[in-house]
Order: sequence, then structure tokens, then C-alpha cells
Amino acid sequence: MQSLSFLMDGLWVALQPKNLLFCFIGCFWGSIVGVLPGLGPLAGMALLLPLTFSIDSAGAIIMLSGIFYGAMYGGSTTSILMRIPGEAASVVTCIDGYEMAKKGRAGAALSIAAIGSFVGGVLSVIGLMLVAPRLANAMLAIGPAAEFTILLAALGISIFAASGTLLKTIAMIALGLVLAMIGLDPLTATPRFTFGSLELSDGLSFAAMAIGLFGVSEILMSFGQDITERPQAPKLKDMLPTKKEVSDSVGPTLRGSVIGFFFGIVPGVGHIVSTFASYAVEKALSKHPEEFGKGAVAGVAGPETANNATTGAAMIPLLVLGIPAIPVTAVLLSALTIHGVQPGPMLIAQHPEIFWGLIASMLIGNLMLVILNLPLVGLFVSMLRLPFGYLAPTILLICLIGVYSIRASGFDLMIMVVFGVLGYVLRLLKFDIAPLLLAFVLGDRLEINFRRALTISEGDLSIFLKGPAAQIAVGMAVAVTIGVAVLKWRQRKAV
Repeated sequence: MQSLSFLMDGLWVALQPKNLLFCFIGCFWGSIVGVLPGLGPLAGMALLLPLTFSIDSAGAIIMLSGIFYGAMYGGSTTSILMRIPGEAASVVTCIDGYEMAKKGRAGAALSIAAIGSFVGGVLSVIGLMLVAPRLANAMLAIGPAAEFTILLAALGISIFAASGTLLKTIAMIALGLVLAMIGLDPLTATPRFTFGSLELSDGLSFAAMAIGLFGVSEILMSFGQDITERPQAPKLKDMLPTKKEVSDSVGPTLRGSVIGFFFGIVPGVGHIVSTFASYAVEKALSKHPEEFGKGAVAGVAGPETANNATTGAAMIPLLVLGIPAIPVTAVLLSALTIHGVQPGPMLIAQHPEIFWGLIASMLIGNLMLVILNLPLVGLFVSMLRLPFGYLAPTILLICLIGVYSIRASGFDLMIMVVFGVLGYVLRLLKFDIAPLLLAFVLGDRLEINFRRALTISEGDLSIFLKGPAAQIAVGMAVAVTIGVAVLKWRQRKAV
């Protein structure tokens, strides 16, 4: 009841006209940067950060947070319509979302993604409200050994989520880990695999890789295909999910909320891991796993819900401990620090208007996003009616703008083209390229935590089994891996 009373106070803060305006600006801008490939929440927040210097701390955090979860919403749009991930966490949505669009169910896929994002976002905010004050001690117990184990388990889960064979999936993971090593050593700053190139010193651009592997390769795959039929003008009934699609999405939405919230709490894991984990769970639980990769509703509902559920949970390390668990929350930390507010265990007591106002604004913002995005579904679906001769150059132009706008680097454009050709070849050879991107994203953190753990233990590998946090992480990793493997074995046996 005390939390409910505090939430009412937060609503009073969030419903002030100026804060409602800041919330709307954040949600609207977040949706835009989420749709534009390569930008994502981090770039979107960085662009508007200077504007927050002249407003109060509550309004600043409300607007920046709106950009954060707004971009999570918008990222699914181009993933479903064009097979281009608007941001990193939308990579998994490309798999089945685009297949649904090819079957004429783009409107349903976008609606399911929006509704799932709303449910995941709201439930994660409720979880944030209930759990945040009680998690300080548990968060401090997570060290490098436990984090390494959790990240390694995430790679293991991706093996079961992938549509390719076991050997091909492992090969993609290995390639992703190797590519993640390009650049400066994260601990010693020694150049690795740069071949004397200054551009490679910063490592490969994830946006350039992702857009090349998915967007450019999709354009190349489409060349030579005789596309004689174009989608008809969407009717209202076609834009809304059918009863069966709604029924098939209920379980994945609820499970995705739990999975996303869990992964959001763990520092350093982030959205992309939660989406892969959700996809793996849904594929393992499905009575028809063969439908995944061919337009399964659960393959859209689960990951998109997990994506947005992670958003609320990712606030817990920031607000409770003052630790930015992911790069996006580092921007929020900077904004709060600029305004003289220090996140940490005393934030709730010293600045309750910020903590509870943020929670209330996230509830309001998620509702705003549904109102903003659902009416635009018909407009988004109508994009598919354009002849491919016009659509392909437009998609390529969006890819070029998205990649170049991040670092203004012509080298990144070359990376995009190279990985576009590589993605085309890999898809012709029936490789699943999603695990490659997951391994690339996690590669740095895997290496850093592994080496830090060994440094702490002076080379003793038993550190990965010592301490309650590490033991719990190992136990959960083993349990999840065995569980998914058994479910997959049963499915194959049933077939």
C-alpha cells in the first residue's frame, strides 16, 4: 500500500502539463529514431541531451526515458516491413516478423509487436516499482564470474533458437566472437586484428554489420526474383490480428515479460540477450517449432515483449545502485548527474519525486506509444505496395543514412557493403546470421568479465563456481540449457 501511495505522488508529478509534454516528445522522437536503421535509443538520447540542460531534473529524466522505450517500440517497424533491424534488439524480430509481412500479415505483426511492447513495458514498470527498493544487496553480489556465466549461457541459448544446423550455428557464433576482437584490447588497449588501420581501432560498427547482414543482403536476395503480385490496400480486418494470432501471442507475451524483466535486472546483459532467450523458449515450447523462421506469431510476440520488458528492469541497477547496466542508461546517469542528482540507494529517499515520477511517466508513456503507433500500422503496411524497383533504392538509402549518421564514417559504409555481400552468401548457404550478431554484441563483455575474474582469482578457474552469485548463475545456466535441450529433443521425437 505504501508503494501505491508513492505512485500516486509520482502521478501528480508525471501529469503536470510540462512533464506530459516532455514525455510525449521523448516517446515521439524515440519512435522515429527506432524506425531509422542504425540510430537507436543511444543516438536519439545523445542528440536531445543538450536540450535537457535548461529543464528541471524530473522533466529531463522523463523525456530521455521516453526516447529509450520509444525506440524499443519503433525498432520493430523496419524489422517487420523491410527485414532491417531499426536497433540492435530488433534483430530477432526480423526472423518471423518479415516472414509474416511476406504472407500479407504485416499489419497483424505490427499490432502484435505494439501490444506486446505495451504489456511488457507496463509489467516491467510495475516490477520496477515493487522490486527496485529490495534489490540493492542482490545487485552488489553479481561479479565478473557470474556475469560471464550468464552471458555464456545466453550464447548457448542462441544455439537452440537458431534455425540452422548445430555446426552452422556454432560456426556463426565463433565468427561473431572473432569479429568482436577486432580493435583495441579492452584491458590493455593493444591493437588486435587492425592490420594497421586506424578505422578498425574502434572495432567494427554494429549498426553497419547488422544493416549489411539483414538489409543489404535482403535487397541482394530479392534481385532476380519475379515479384508479380503486390500487397493489396490493407483493410481494417487485415491490420488487426485474428483470434488465433491473438491466442497464440498471449503465452509468449506473458513469458516474454518475465524473461525481459529478469535479463534487464542483470548488469551488462541488455535487450538483445532477452530477445534471443525469449525466442529460444518459445521455439522450445511450441508444438510446431518448424513454423519458426517462417512467420510464427510467437516469434514476434515473445521477443518484442521481452525487449520492452527489459527497459523498465534496466532502470533498477541505475536507480538503486547508480550503475549504468547498459550504455543507454549511462546517458540517463549523465543527465541526472548534470542536474545534481546522484542515483543510488539514497535516491528514493532524497528525490522521491524523480523516482516515482519516472515510474508514473513510464506507465503513461507506454500508453502514449500504443496510441501513436497503432493508428500508423495501415500507413506502414501501405509501404509494401510500392513496386520493388522503387522500394529497393529507398531501403538502401535509409541504410546508408542510418549507418553514416552514427559516426559520419565512409569506412562504416564500406563495412555495411562487405557484410551485405557476406550476408547474401551466408543466406544462400542456409546459415542463420542472427547468432553471429549476438556473439559479436556479447564478445567484449564475455572477454572482459572472463579476464577480470581470472585476474581477481590469480588464474584460478574455480572462481566461476565460488560464491553464491556465481553458483546461482551456473545453476540457472545449466538448468535452462538442459531444459531447452530436453524440450527440443521431445519435439524431434514427436515429429
